[in-house]
Amino acid sequence: MNKFTPIIGLEVHIELSTKSKMFCGCSSDHFGKAPNTQVCPVCLGLPGALPFANKEAVTATVKFGQAFGSRINSFSKFDRKHYFYPDLPKSYQISQYDMPLCVGGAFEDKRIRRVHLEEDTGKLVHETINGEKSTLIDFNRSSVPLMEMVTEPDFHDTVSIIRFLKEAQMVARYLGISNADMEKGSMRLEANISLSTEEGIKKGELPNYKVELKNINSFKFLEKAINAEIKRQEEILTAGGTIHSETRGYDEVKQTTYSQRSKEEAKDYRYFPEPDLPPMRFTDGEIEEIKNSLPELPKDKRKRFADKYSLSNDYIEILISNPGRSSYFEEAVSLGQNWNLSAKLIADLMINKKLDLQHPEPAGLIKKVVEIIKVEYSDGSDVETAVNEVVAEESKAVKDYNNGKGEVVGFLMGMVQKKLKGKGNPSMVREKLLNKLNER
Repeated sequence: MNKFTPIIGLEVHIELSTKSKMFCGCSSDHFGKAPNTQVCPVCLGLPGALPFANKEAVTATVKFGQAFGSRINSFSKFDRKHYFYPDLPKSYQISQYDMPLCVGGAFEDKRIRRVHLEEDTGKLVHETINGEKSTLIDFNRSSVPLMEMVTEPDFHDTVSIIRFLKEAQMVARYLGISNADMEKGSMRLEANISLSTEEGIKKGELPNYKVELKNINSFKFLEKAINAEIKRQEEILTAGGTIHSETRGYDEVKQTTYSQRSKEEAKDYRYFPEPDLPPMRFTDGEIEEIKNSLPELPKDKRKRFADKYSLSNDYIEILISNPGRSSYFEEAVSLGQNWNLSAKLIADLMINKKLDLQHPEPAGLIKKVVEIIKVEYSDGSDVETAVNEVVAEESKAVKDYNNGKGEVVGFLMGMVQKKLKGKGNPSMVREKLLNKLNER
C-alpha cells in the first residue's frame, strides 16, 4: 500500500488596523458595530462611486513582506477579481494578481510566494426570522484593507503549519499593523491540501488536484480540519478513487469536512487591471526607508534573548509572544540588577507565578520580589561579612581553589550559609564569594 505524504500550502488573510477602509473614507473598525452603519457609495459598490487607495495599508503590507524577506515590486497595481456572491456588492473584488506588492520571502525553510493587498467582503449573517431561515448581509466589513500571504506548498504536518501561522500573527502585532485576532476574524486561514507518494515528492511532482479548506478561525480548529481532510483523502486514494479540486468546510461535531463548491482557477476570475486606480511606483529609497522603520522582529528578539539572558527556548517563546510582555521583562531585568536579581528568576516569576499580571508596572514586580527576599534572606552586608570570615578561616579550601579545584566553591558556600543560618541568597552568596576569591 502506498504511503501518502500531505502537500499543504497556506493562504493567510490579515485585516489591517487602519483608521479608514481600503478604498474609501469609512471607518475600518467594524467589529461589534450595528450592521450597515459604516458604509458609503464606494464600499456599497453603487454606480459612479470611485475608489481611492489607502496609503497606510500599502505601507503596512510592504512592512510585512520585508519582515519575511520579500522582494518589494517597484511597480505594482490593483486588479479586478470577478466572482458572484451576495457579500460582494460590486460582483468583483479589488485585489492584486500578477504584480503584487511583495514577492518571495521565507520563514525558516517555508517559502512565501507573495504578499498582496485587497479589500475584504461583506459578512453573511444567518438567522431565523419569523420562523424562516434567512441570510442577512452586513456591509460594514466591505472594503476593509485585507492583506493576504500565500505560501508555497512546503508544509507536510500541522505542527509546522501552526508554528508558521503563529509567527505571522506575531509579526503583524510587532509591526503594529493588525491585532490579527482570530476570534474577531481579523486573521483568517485557508489551507490547500493534497496527498502525494514518496516517489512523487522525490520527482518534484505536485498532485493534479488540491482541496481548499475555508473559514478556519482558530489554530485548534485548523489542526482538526486538516487532519480530517487528510484522513478523507487517504481513504479515497487507498480505495483507488479520484479526488477532485474543490472548496470544503469542516464540521466540528461530525469531525469531517464537507463539500461547499468546486474550486475556481485563475481564469475563472477574469482578472484585469483595475481601471479606476492608478498603478503604484516605489523608488529604491522609499523601499529602504520603510525597511529602516521596522522594529526589532520576533526572529531577532528570539536570538538576542538567548544570547543575552541565557533563557530556555520555551521561556523565550512565551516572553516574546507579546511585544508588551517582552518589553516588561527587559525593564524588570534592568531594574532587578540593583538587587542582583537574575533574568532567569524574573522570567520564572512572570511565566510560572504570573507576577507581571499582578503588577502592571515592572517596578511593582521588582518591589514585591525585594520584599520577599528581605524576609527570607540576609542583606548584602551580612553576606559580605560572612564571606570574609569564611575566606579567612578556611585557608586550605581557598588554597585548593587557587590551585584550580573549583569544586571547593560548594563547600565554601555551605560554610557561608552556616554562618548566615541558611538565610543567604544563593546567587548573592556565590557572586560575593567568587569576587572575594578572585581578589586573592
